[in-house]
Amino acid sequence: MIKKVQATGKTIDEAVENGLKEMGCTRDDVEVKILEVPYKGFLGLFGSKDAQVELELKDQTEEATRQFLESLFKAMNLEVVIDIEYDKDRMEIELSGPNMGVIIGKRGQTLDSIQYLTSLVANKNRDKYVKVFMDTEKYRQKREETLVRLAGKMAKNVKATRRTMVLEPMNPYERRIIHAALQSDPKVQTYSEGEEPYRKVAIALKK
Repeated sequence: MIKKVQATGKTIDEAVENGLKEMGCTRDDVEVKILEVPYKGFLGLFGSKDAQVELELKDQTEEATRQFLESLFKAMNLEVVIDIEYDKDRMEIELSGPNMGVIIGKRGQTLDSIQYLTSLVANKNRDKYVKVFMDTEKYRQKREETLVRLAGKMAKNVKATRRTMVLEPMNPYERRIIHAALQSDPKVQTYSEGEEPYRKVAIALKK
């Protein structure tokens, strides 16, 4: 779909209609900027000018995202309040309701899947990528705190046993938390191994 056009007409309304036909959309889909007002000229004949307008598609990212989530949760038979904060290249979505455990899933896997699907919807037909961050009941913060404690505990075991410890498979976001938690430790190093979605973090003594 064309995202921006300039159109002319005898009147502003006619110019807008011509632009809408060219774009293949409705008036509610666009922002209109008037570039030239029509001028009839001397005796309505000499020096007359048509109206000229610029039509640009509205950013429908937030609306499309909300509609997708509402349809998804309706299909899941879940009552969910969706709070979206959207600013150009970042979208933060907070979900709340009586059954958030179902949405979180085991180790946040369901929440991660919903976030991934939502990101696909939010970035459809966009030129610039928007990062989608989804959370509920501060799960992300709690999970990060749990992983930081786990990293410290495993690093301590590595130093005591002098053996490499390999953690359970994690998504890229959670692996980054482990790496960051131990990057300043002078005695251990971390690296990832395996293939997605079973990629794991290993913690080993520095050589």
